[in-house]
Amino acid sequence: MPIRKYNPTSPGTRFRTVQTFDDLSANEPYRPLTEKLHRSGGRNNRGELTSWWRGGGHKRLYRVIDFKRDKKDIPAKIATVEYDPNRSARIALVTYADGEKRYILQPLGLKVGDTIVAGDNVDILPGNCLPLKNIPLGTQIHNVELRPGKGGQIARGAGASVQLIAREGEYASVKMPSGEIRKINIECVATIGQVGNLDHENVTIGKAGRSRWLGKRPHVRGVAMNPVDHPLGGGEGKTSGGRHPVTPWGQPTKGFKTRRRKDTDRFIVQRRTK
Repeated sequence: MPIRKYNPTSPGTRFRTVQTFDDLSANEPYRPLTEKLHRSGGRNNRGELTSWWRGGGHKRLYRVIDFKRDKKDIPAKIATVEYDPNRSARIALVTYADGEKRYILQPLGLKVGDTIVAGDNVDILPGNCLPLKNIPLGTQIHNVELRPGKGGQIARGAGASVQLIAREGEYASVKMPSGEIRKINIECVATIGQVGNLDHENVTIGKAGRSRWLGKRPHVRGVAMNPVDHPLGGGEGKTSGGRHPVTPWGQPTKGFKTRRRKDTDRFIVQRRTK
């Protein structure tokens, strides 16, 4: 999908680029598959601010996405391709042969009118969904489960995919975009192909206001704060902190390892960092 640039008629449009949305076939979502979306503004259930720099933004309806793909051996036809404000990928409304409608992530190359199917032994075609034990090695896949029946959790963003590289016993090895190699149960299902909307990474925001539309507030550096607000704050003139980088609560950051989950180490064959 092409990227459109603007004439520099103002500072806000000088570097701004947008997608042309030529691939979309519907302007409004399918209402029965939408829900109200509560926005926290970065606050927890006690009203305390726990995630900084969030708030505002345009109102959104949540689209209920079928990550499980558990409707087996019933062909479905792509009815529409739609924009989803809650994710970078496009979504596709599929109509099953029995009349049921569901939203799925739109795989690259899938158009309105194409047919997809999920099952244990289906063709290796983009959009089809089947267990890792039945997918040929070397295949690009997305929306991969981590536990059988839980629904896809890996490779769901625009342009994302992982590669199935090996199978041994009850585990398959997949290679992440980061280079990490991880073992996943062969009963977990995955969707063939790559997530669509590849041009998402080429869009330039262009102005601060556009980030505010997305619910992102200005991010203030710790060294620009006062000592009461951050360990790196204060000092005469433009000081650069005077200590190693830390969070506002004193935890070392930028390279400091904070991983505590030891129970999943056995599933990681090769780290993304050597």
